Amino acid sequence: MKLADVDPFIGTQPTDLPPATGLAAAWWWPKPQIGNTHPGATFPLGMVSACSYSGAYPTGYGEYALSTEGVPPRMRERPVASGVTHFQQSGTGAIRKYYNYVRVTPMVDKLDDLGRQWDIADEEASPGYYAFTYENGIRAEITVGPKSAVHRYTFPEDRTDARLVVDLSVGGLDIPYGATVPLRAHLESTDAGEAQGEIVVEGTPLAMHLRADTPRWRQLLWYDRRLMPGGKRLDFDAIRPTTMRPFGLMWQGSVKAGQWVELQIGFSLRGVDQARRNLQRDCAEGTGFDVRRTATRASWKQLLGGVTVRESGGDRDRRTVLGTALYHSFVKPALAPNESPLWPTNGPFAFDISTMWDIYRTQLPLVELLSPDQAVDLANALVTICEEEGNFPIGYRMAKGSDRFSRQASGLAHTLLADLCEARVEGIDWDWALVHMLADLRRQYGEDFLVTGRTDPISHTLDIAFAYWCTARVADRVGDTRVAADCRRLAGRWRNAFDAETGLLRDSTFYEGTKHNYSFRITHDMAGRIELAGGEDRFVGLLDRFFGYGADPVTQPGVDPGDAEMEAGYALGRFEGMNNEPDMESPWAYMYAGRPDRTAEVVHHALHQMFDVGAGGMPGNDDSGGLSSWVVWASLGIFPVAGQDLFLLNAPAWSDARISLADDAEIVIETEGFRPVGRGTDPQYVQSVSWNGEPLERTWLTGRELRRGGTLRIALADAPGDWGRAVRPPSYPSDASAPNRRL
Repeated sequence: MKLADVDPFIGTQPTDLPPATGLAAAWWWPKPQIGNTHPGATFPLGMVSACSYSGAYPTGYGEYALSTEGVPPRMRERPVASGVTHFQQSGTGAIRKYYNYVRVTPMVDKLDDLGRQWDIADEEASPGYYAFTYENGIRAEITVGPKSAVHRYTFPEDRTDARLVVDLSVGGLDIPYGATVPLRAHLESTDAGEAQGEIVVEGTPLAMHLRADTPRWRQLLWYDRRLMPGGKRLDFDAIRPTTMRPFGLMWQGSVKAGQWVELQIGFSLRGVDQARRNLQRDCAEGTGFDVRRTATRASWKQLLGGVTVRESGGDRDRRTVLGTALYHSFVKPALAPNESPLWPTNGPFAFDISTMWDIYRTQLPLVELLSPDQAVDLANALVTICEEEGNFPIGYRMAKGSDRFSRQASGLAHTLLADLCEARVEGIDWDWALVHMLADLRRQYGEDFLVTGRTDPISHTLDIAFAYWCTARVADRVGDTRVAADCRRLAGRWRNAFDAETGLLRDSTFYEGTKHNYSFRITHDMAGRIELAGGEDRFVGLLDRFFGYGADPVTQPGVDPGDAEMEAGYALGRFEGMNNEPDMESPWAYMYAGRPDRTAEVVHHALHQMFDVGAGGMPGNDDSGGLSSWVVWASLGIFPVAGQDLFLLNAPAWSDARISLADDAEIVIETEGFRPVGRGTDPQYVQSVSWNGEPLERTWLTGRELRRGGTLRIALADAPGDWGRAVRPPSYPSDASAPNRRL
């Protein structure tokens, strides 16, 4: 994809899709109908982002208030900003860590007006770049590096009172209990045009080194909106919401019309000296905004170029949807090597894993395929977090005590590690990884699982059983046959989660969704799962009811939906239509029952009716690229089975595509009989497949095959054929005597 194929504004406004038709009209959306993305400047899996700040939920950007169900209510009447802040989530919801630290505001007003919400217009965004114009005519431009941000402000007229104000007291959002107050703070001027400081926020020390290109401007510290002439240093301890007053740094001077000033900020979680070094690496002295923007643009160009599709008539909007989805898939997690504030050793570190429950099925496998070195860094960061804190995180943010997602899921890091183990990547100590994989499974919900054979929420029983199966694969690699056999035995306890009478999960509490949304996830023993449900015909019948075949259209929740409305929707037991993550892999469950035609139908309608261009083009929270990466896979006609190093095949949405891999390998996807597809069209069905010229009767490729590269040729037609009906994807019985079958 090209930089021009990306629209960072997609997902920033409430869902504004055309009314769903056909099968998609029966799907129900219980979660917020907004992508919760922001258009700010980002670096691929970088530490820093920067965007205009309105205080709105959840990224600090935009016009909408907190919402956990239905259409979000409006918080601002129009686009406004009080400045530009740093560190934003991407696509998440109620995570309670809203960042937006170090606000930078250009002003021609008195300092008392700092914090005012000015109207903004003429917003512009592309990968690594964001710009807008304040109502006073000042043009703001922002770009970022891996650990830095660079601001440029152009003043529209001659002024003698121009200011560039940095506010270190700002953090969080303008919602109840959404503000972040620094616990301690330090700020000092070190030289003309240079300063450094540190704020401790949510237990994390965020340090910065600032370098301003403001020739002959005065440099002043300020406190409580009052200047401190001659002051070189500010120190605050034991700050409380009732005692905090705004504080920061300011440059002030004269400008001519069209003159710009520039501010560079290096960040670190390990003190001001490292922040200075980070800035020097990202922005060597003497280089400015354009150099940093060009370098970041080149990084995005290289990453996005890893996927290409053939252009044909009418594809412009679909290219934008796909290109933006690929972009959003690489905004998070934030990789910050050598930056852990919680332990002294260097090495990989990551935050904004928000959360594994959202990204393990789709986003992490995409990182593994397109950027395996960064996937290894993330895996090593997870192992180190487990070593230092006692468990693998489900969610991990730039804050102490930040892994508070235990209700979501268990054992999900094991899927990433199992896939990387099967990929034979270098740079991971698998003996050490196995130690932590085993230890993690014996904590929290894992204790009940070991003692009783199951745990509640019942979906965690599936999580832990599958994590044991993943752990067995790592044990195979290190040659620990005893551990491998015991893990496979425990993996068989997935059966304890199901009610054989209904063919669904047992009644329990569920994190976002019902037992229906979790009942059709792809396990390691799908043959056993289908047998437990009563056989393939009954399993397909359960799936058909879940996806709404033959059902009446539903009405989606509106603004502030009531309890009765939500309960009636949940009672449908229906697919959530890409509005949320629990059931995003379930369309491919049909393949294990010999019905790839059903997969083609559901995926077609989800891809082309649930995603579109425009700021309202997403059906729900993007959740760190969880939904966006689904779009990438579905568009290419390849879907990863996380933890199994397996890729299921389906009708692609493009006539031709190419995926660049490591070591100059390449996956080429070609089609026969392709016709343009999109909203309002009928799906196409796979008739036959060849891989590197050899017929492929099966509906999958292994990761080993895919990573070597090759040509996948798919023949398509407008009616289902026999392909995929006679063979089933691999299943792995979970008992100590069963071999771990490999192709």
